[in-house]
Amino acid sequence: APGALLELVDYVQAPTAAANANAPARLPDAVQEALVAAISANIFRPLPPALYESAANIDPNATPDDEEEPYLDPAWPHLQLVYELLLRYVVSPDTDTKVAKRYVDHAFVLRLLDHFDSEDPREREYLKTVLHRIYGKFMVHRPFIRKAINNVFYRFIFETERHNGIGELLEILGSIINGFALPMKEEHKLFLSRALIPLHKPKSVGIYHQQLSYCIVQFVEKDYKLADAVIRGLLKYWPVINCQKEVLFLGELEEVLEATQPAEFQRCMVPLFKQIGRCLNSAHFQGAPKNMVM
Repeated sequence: APGALLELVDYVQAPTAAANANAPARLPDAVQEALVAAISANIFRPLPPALYESAANIDPNATPDDEEEPYLDPAWPHLQLVYELLLRYVVSPDTDTKVAKRYVDHAFVLRLLDHFDSEDPREREYLKTVLHRIYGKFMVHRPFIRKAINNVFYRFIFETERHNGIGELLEILGSIINGFALPMKEEHKLFLSRALIPLHKPKSVGIYHQQLSYCIVQFVEKDYKLADAVIRGLLKYWPVINCQKEVLFLGELEEVLEATQPAEFQRCMVPLFKQIGRCLNSAHFQGAPKNMVM
């Protein structure tokens, strides 16, 4: 019932009543276990068939339409309270990760990730906030979360090319990349080359390109030596006949070049200028003026 859920939300987010070290824990193990079990029972459910699946049954070559009206789950008023409870539990100072990691475990994280494919943008927004907070608080889960997001991207790029939550996952990654220490780990560079750069390939890249471009530029700003690999990656996936997509790539290229040092630029300038030359000679009028600026 909504009333009971609201009381739980209030209880979990209420400040610790006593600073007394001997005071009983407000969220003892048994309460945390029951709380996470109740949250799981409410939010983890089979998602309704996605709109893109219905469209694909009619036309397998249909491209997802970012102008399409989003599906709004009629159960959202209830789900929102459950998500709010989960968020308050994760951020609560009374939630000790040493205990909570037994309940907010790898299986729980994977089920959260599955729901990023929800059609409802309100649900994806909550999922984004919750997963980001879990990443920030549960340091023990960080490598697993990065790997699991990687796997979502691989499945999307190389198998399905259909997923509703790529933009939200990239938003989380944008702030994760921001926190990478230098020198950058090999694992992070592989993530850039094997997942982020190939994300330029799917037809639906326009839907999440803004978030993708932000992540790519973050990498180059963190480590300028990555500029050559990034620019060559962009050239590899450069659109051939889609002028709208080409304009997106040119905008991203411009931002990457701003963070590129002369030595890195010289390494890739021949293929880069060849591509710009092809754009200038192209009949797609949208791309040409943008190149003139560069």
